[in-house]
Amino acid sequence: MSENRVREASVARKTNETDIKLTFAVDGTGEAKLDTDVPFLNHMLDLFTKHGQFNLEVEARGDIDIDDHHTVEDIGICIGQTLREALGDKRGIKRYASVFVPMDEALAQVIIDVSNRPHFEYRAEYPSAQVGSFSTELVHEFLWKLALESRITLHVIVHYGKNTHHMIEAVFKALGRALDEATSIDPRVQGVPSTKGVL
Repeated sequence: MSENRVREASVARKTNETDIKLTFAVDGTGEAKLDTDVPFLNHMLDLFTKHGQFNLEVEARGDIDIDDHHTVEDIGICIGQTLREALGDKRGIKRYASVFVPMDEALAQVIIDVSNRPHFEYRAEYPSAQVGSFSTELVHEFLWKLALESRITLHVIVHYGKNTHHMIEAVFKALGRALDEATSIDPRVQGVPSTKGVL
């Protein structure tokens, strides 16, 4: 990777269901500018950005009169697309990361391989189906679409917890920290970290 290359990308996605403008910077300062119709997702993205030391700007309108599904899913798609573009050929990255994050009584683990092979494994059982008006099943949708569009292997395990908000919060904090570690530049890595010679 060129030392001067800025690892940042932007995308605009407009469908009959959503209208999203999003910019994601891998090498940031933890600054989030979030304007969506889904307050709980705003909170989680703020945590993800702060703990990953990314910069994230999102302006999103969606058909929340139906539900939050399309907005959450499409933001996951957009973050995945910008992450993939920002990383470019992935030269010099660490590639792998495994991070545990506690949130009071809850413990979440996120394992990442920036592999160019999209795969998602999810082990989480939440005590409640809603956090406020937010459906907990949308956490799966967001994470799966992020993994698919960024072409990473993503494993998410919520080991235990009693408070659904805490459990999901631990996931997003761990996601930020794991992604930060996996995308960090290791000066010892020559080219890409793969015996194939390409990721």
